[in-house]
Amino acid sequence: MSENANLRDDGFVVAGTTYHSRLLVGSGKYKDLDETRQATEASGAEIITVAIRRTNIGQNPDEPNLLDVVPPSRYTILPNTAGCYTAEDAVRTCRLARELLDGHKLVKLEVLGDEKTLYPDVTATLEAADTLVKDGFDVMVYTSDDPILAKRLEDIGCCAVMPLAAPIGSGLGIQNKYNLRTIIENASVPILVDAGVGTASDAAIAMELGCDGVLMNTAIAGAQNPVLMASAMKKAIEAGREAFLAGRIPRKRYASASSPLDGTFF
Repeated sequence: MSENANLRDDGFVVAGTTYHSRLLVGSGKYKDLDETRQATEASGAEIITVAIRRTNIGQNPDEPNLLDVVPPSRYTILPNTAGCYTAEDAVRTCRLARELLDGHKLVKLEVLGDEKTLYPDVTATLEAADTLVKDGFDVMVYTSDDPILAKRLEDIGCCAVMPLAAPIGSGLGIQNKYNLRTIIENASVPILVDAGVGTASDAAIAMELGCDGVLMNTAIAGAQNPVLMASAMKKAIEAGREAFLAGRIPRKRYASASSPLDGTFF
């Protein structure tokens, strides 16, 4: 990438499509659909996740439809399997999404293993991922921060791997920098942080580590001003990506003068 390259040219590819926004956002937890629309627009996101088990995207014709405010003509809709605790339920949910969205193949797989922490059931996740890939889906997969598991999901054929940074909705920020770096270094598919981001600095750190993107919902929708937080997250993602591309200075134990004394006249 040239020194003066525009970030708009610094896209990442998921399932053959190039995206220029590295911020992916959820569509739940807002007070109403208008706030959903405003926050989504402020985020600059191109990929919007939708919990099929909790959100109306046409299966209930008498209720407000999320797609009226985040239309597929403008955004890539990413159906997710939030709320699924078995591989069978997750696979069934993805197939329902494909039917509702006229053959849409891109999905976000998550199979939860614990209601308190919402940690993934990694065994069921592997099973569901294998089934969905064989069924022709493009699978972006939520998982733990285990580098071995992340590589195995890539080997199955997942088009993106999405390790948690901290428990879903916790807002604890990046708790696993070394694991994330290992996952990133071993990967040949996009790695996106999913879960745990609380504020803009968390998003920037994820990008500085070399992640291809960050997915978040609660950090924006749960903020006192979701629209303003969405704007902050957009800027943080861009700043973190620029810092990663620029290359930070090494950490040192001792000071190093900003203006060296070597070569001075006195």
